[in-house]
Amino acid sequence: MKKIAIFVDVQNIYYTTRDTYARQFNYRKFWQQISEQGDIVTANAYAIQRSDDQQHKFQKALKHIGFTVKLKPFIQRRDGSAKGDWDVGITIDIMEIAPEVDTVILLSGDGDFDLLLKRVHEKYGVNTQVYGVSALTAKSLINATDEFFPIDDWLLM
Repeated sequence: MKKIAIFVDVQNIYYTTRDTYARQFNYRKFWQQISEQGDIVTANAYAIQRSDDQQHKFQKALKHIGFTVKLKPFIQRRDGSAKGDWDVGITIDIMEIAPEVDTVILLSGDGDFDLLLKRVHEKYGVNTQVYGVSALTAKSLINATDEFFPIDDWLLM
C-alpha cells in the first residue's frame, strides 16, 4: 500500500479559499479522498495559535479527522504587521519524512516551497502533489510538483 504524507499550510488554504470562493476548504472530504489512495502515515496541519473559540473548534475538528495540529504563536509587531510563518517547520518535516513515504502532499499556494518539492523528488524519488487555489498558487510551485490539483467546488464546503 502506498505511504502518503500530508502537510497543510492552514493559513494559506484558509485565506485563498476565502478570498477566491468565500467558502471554506472541506478537510474531511479531502481526507476521505486521499485515504482511498493509500495509507496516510503523517498528516500535519500548521496553524497559528490564537485565543478564540472558533480556532479551538477548528483545531479540534482537524484532530478528529486525523491531523496532527502544529501551532505557532501569533506575533503582533509594533508596526501593526503580524508574523506566524510555518515555512521552515513544514520544510523540515517534509525533508525528514520524504525518505519513508511514496507521496508527499502539500496544501499551499506558496511559491517558496517549489525548491523543496523539486529536491525531495530528485533526492528520494518521492511523488509530490500540490493542492491549491489555481489563481492564487505560484506558477513555480505548480511547475515544481508532479501533480497539481486545483481546489474548487469539489473540495469546498
